[in-house]
Amino acid sequence: MDTFDPAAYQSVQAFAVSLGIGLLIGLERERKPDAKAGLRTFALTAVLGCLAALLAEQAESGWIIAVGLLMVAGMMIVAQARDPLDDGDPGTTSVVAMMVCYGLGALVWFEQATLAVMLAITVTVLLYFKAQLQGVTRSLTPKDLISILQFGVLSLVVLPILPNQDYGPYNALNPHQIWWMVVLISGLSLAGYAALRIVGNRHGAPLLGFFGGLVSSTATTMVFARNAREDIQLTATATLVILIANLVVTVRLGIVAVVLAPSLFVPLASVLGIGLLLGLAVALFRWRTLTAGGDLPMPEVKNPTEIRTALSFGLLYGVVLLLAAWLQDIAGSQGLYLVALASGLTDVDAITLSTLRLFNQQTLNAAPAVTAIGLAVLSNLAFKSGLVIAIGGKTLAKSVLPGLAAIGVGFIAGISLLT
Repeated sequence: MDTFDPAAYQSVQAFAVSLGIGLLIGLERERKPDAKAGLRTFALTAVLGCLAALLAEQAESGWIIAVGLLMVAGMMIVAQARDPLDDGDPGTTSVVAMMVCYGLGALVWFEQATLAVMLAITVTVLLYFKAQLQGVTRSLTPKDLISILQFGVLSLVVLPILPNQDYGPYNALNPHQIWWMVVLISGLSLAGYAALRIVGNRHGAPLLGFFGGLVSSTATTMVFARNAREDIQLTATATLVILIANLVVTVRLGIVAVVLAPSLFVPLASVLGIGLLLGLAVALFRWRTLTAGGDLPMPEVKNPTEIRTALSFGLLYGVVLLLAAWLQDIAGSQGLYLVALASGLTDVDAITLSTLRLFNQQTLNAAPAVTAIGLAVLSNLAFKSGLVIAIGGKTLAKSVLPGLAAIGVGFIAGISLLT
């Protein structure tokens, strides 16, 4: 009786995965009536890539894979040249897709099946949503493109060259980690900014409030407070947008905590979650009574990835780090609470990030860390309440302040239960 051969089983498994990858990509390509390569061609190409990798490994020559890739590309180019597509498409996407399919088949043989499958799904999604992606690119403005390029500079150029080492008093300043925080906050803001541009003013107050809160809850509050003062009919809409934008701050902080200090997420959620629930109740009530129609004003926000903005936030974060570490050393948690109340008036991100860093360094326990973040959010909420009163006037204040107060009461209750 023959014994089981694990090596043969792994080989068969590799070819089976390659075949599945080719079928997945080919299934999407089959949708085009005049496509030069469909289900069978892509499936065979992926298997060919796996076979070429096998032969290259046996012969100890990587040229076999390279020659196979060139042959696949040449085949597709000749097919496109002899019989162009009816819609005038040069077919370069199909050529590249075929080459990627071949490469993924080879990748499977080199025991990278999981990565190959993930890439295959990503490629299929990109191919399938062609029209939607083209619509997004056409709607991009020069400002949007600059934002994307500047974020690339912040994350892929500046970040890798900064030293990952502690400097300064209390070893509080780490250039790499400070800039990583800049990239994190800029990335969240850019995501909200992009979503806000895509959504526009067509889909109502809830989405404007949500994405406006991701970009800047302060800017969103100021814009809709001003518009409610100029047109009293916008009061109900402005109320809902402002409430949702300020609720999103708690969601944003939760995302940051999960990324930087996962063990602090549960106690932080227990504090901010009460304010979130109370605020949601008021926001839902306002949504039910909302009757205003028409286009809504768009929050005008600065480029979230502008180099000057990033440098300013990095500088502010560094100053808060030093102050927090110094006051934590000489006055304990009470000193950190003072910094939280002061810095939270204008920016809640910097004190949140510095507090999470102190927690990760084990110089601050969970309870005071969460309390400091809660106080910063309360301080920021009080500042924006003042903006509503000063800019929006009495009518908007009567409509918005009960909701903001409910959020603040929830935060206070959460802090009281924690301590």
